[in-house]
Amino acid sequence: MNMDTVRRFYNEIYYRDVPPPGTISRHYRCLALRMAVSGGHRVLDVGCGTAEWLRAVHDQGAIPIGIDLSQRAISIGLTSLHEGTLLAACAENLPFGTGQFDLVTCLGSLEHFMDMKQALLEMVRVARDDARILILVPNAGFLTRRLGFYKGTIQNDMREVTMTLDQWKMVFEEAGLHVKKRWRDLHILSWRWISLSKAWHIPFRVLQAAALIVWPLRWQFQVYHLCEKKCLSGAG
Repeated sequence: MNMDTVRRFYNEIYYRDVPPPGTISRHYRCLALRMAVSGGHRVLDVGCGTAEWLRAVHDQGAIPIGIDLSQRAISIGLTSLHEGTLLAACAENLPFGTGQFDLVTCLGSLEHFMDMKQALLEMVRVARDDARILILVPNAGFLTRRLGFYKGTIQNDMREVTMTLDQWKMVFEEAGLHVKKRWRDLHILSWRWISLSKAWHIPFRVLQAAALIVWPLRWQFQVYHLCEKKCLSGAG
């Protein structure tokens, strides 16, 4: 499988029927507040999709920059992100100089990249020494997956790597990152997510959303990893 095949999948299938961007989700607004982005912060989102997260950080005064392999995703994002920069580029070769960003994010994308380690090395390279790097990845310990009820997303057709929390930590450390903190992803606690299914699936999704509030981190679907460069933490 080559990069052109993957790009074609995202352009022609994954983003084919995506509607124009609507209001920013409460989840992304809360995440922007949690990350305390503010005026002057340069935020790079790697695998930005249609740029909803970047719209949230822009509303907090940050300077949003995003890259995505899909030209279609970028074109959709440009219809609603009127300030900032969106580029069609691959994560393994970021078109930016060294040490440019205060916050680098990769939310639900790393597991789909052709070369995850190279993409992480690029994120480390373009981040300032005191930058934060926030990565959201799927957890192989997800209880619903372990019970056989969840098989992955449509992106399985291309590539979707799932690891345990400890395995992800090792991958990040090998790329020069230190994991400072982890927390669960609760974006599915919304009707927006629950209703994206057939009617008879909705009760199950309601139960799953409620369970994620109380399940331990090792059973969660996706987990945020807040990282910093090892040169700052002194780790390793």
